[in-house]
Amino acid sequence: MDLLQKIKNHDAVIGIVGLGYVGLPLLLEFVEENFRTVGFDIDSAKIDALAKGESYIKHIGSDRLKNALEHDLMRATTDFSDLREVDCIIVCVPTPLNKHREPDISYIEKTSETISKYLQKNQLVVLESSTFPGTTEEVMRPILEKSGLKCHEDFYLAFSPEREDPNNAKYTTRTIPKVVGANSPKTLELTVALYDQVIVQTVPVTSSQAAEATKLLENIFRSVNIALVNEMKLILDRMDIDVWEVIEAASTKPFGFMPFYPGPGLGGHCIPIDPFYLTWKAREYEMSTRFIELAGEINTEMPYFVVKKVQDALNDHEKSLKGSNILILGMAYKKDIDDLRESPTLKLMEILMAKGANVDYNDPHIEGLWAMRHYHFDNKSVDLTPENLRSYDCVLISTAHSAYDWDMVVENARLVVDTRNATVDVKNNRGKIYKA
Repeated sequence: MDLLQKIKNHDAVIGIVGLGYVGLPLLLEFVEENFRTVGFDIDSAKIDALAKGESYIKHIGSDRLKNALEHDLMRATTDFSDLREVDCIIVCVPTPLNKHREPDISYIEKTSETISKYLQKNQLVVLESSTFPGTTEEVMRPILEKSGLKCHEDFYLAFSPEREDPNNAKYTTRTIPKVVGANSPKTLELTVALYDQVIVQTVPVTSSQAAEATKLLENIFRSVNIALVNEMKLILDRMDIDVWEVIEAASTKPFGFMPFYPGPGLGGHCIPIDPFYLTWKAREYEMSTRFIELAGEINTEMPYFVVKKVQDALNDHEKSLKGSNILILGMAYKKDIDDLRESPTLKLMEILMAKGANVDYNDPHIEGLWAMRHYHFDNKSVDLTPENLRSYDCVLISTAHSAYDWDMVVENARLVVDTRNATVDVKNNRGKIYKA
């Protein structure tokens, strides 16, 4: 049976490399369509948790994992030689920036090297990691062809950018349309057929480069518009005008306006990172990306603006930042998730500590911090009680989780700096609240 027929019959075995916020939800979608799946990851702790049916991602219920195990449709391993057993290999590995804000595609390269050792004839390999146009064909393809197999003839290679939005109640992995691109008609046919089995709509484009560029455009659009509203916040703050009120009023226009909201900085794996992938690639073509880079500069400066507002608020209460006790509410990069990737709160903590503040945090979804790529905190989430709140000089709202009782927070805090407009409906604030 050829690969196309195996996919359509759900007889193909699906391998997912990288079992994080992108890979694990995708694996479960294939499981729930009765595909046999194999998950691959270098993190043995994840593999052990999956073997027990335990989820390490908040918005993915352990019941889904246990169901997959009970029906013998999922297994997870650190043994990449098992790649020989699968028909389709989907790569979902990180693509961060290095300290010079240049693309770090080492995870893609290392994964490609590993796959090339075990690559079999007629296998389909799909990259989902956000990256610059050309990565699939210019970086992955030569590495995979070290196997001795020829791309688009002996094996197939495509790109389909992930569009995960963790804990989005309206859109899930299954219901978000999927862009797919490949540089041969046969490969594109196979890739469309693969995702057609689990995704509500596939959107084919003519090349992997076009699919890679699509992902960058999506996130550059968001980055630039967030930078615009952040810059408006800076200007309106100086004019003593509430940017949140202005956005709400502008949003009543039924055409030609789309609301974006300011914050303490950009977070998540994609929006703070993807624009710089295009900026880097553009240099190869002697092009500058002034608009994109300016947006990046504005968004990167927002944590410093927030710290200045904390400093000013403390100064109004005859306190210096140095030596003050600061409680940050919310570590995750957005509300109601446990995802710390590129969270601006990490930068806020770093700046505040560097200026001599004593910083604690509370996050109902993140019990403790750990050593990360750029940060080495080991703080634990403190209890959010009236007594604890009264012990801090300032409470800084960085992520507006739904679990927070804002009336209780404001009632007991000495001073509140709000970066998310979370306290807009609190009536008895007694002049405690500063917007940042």
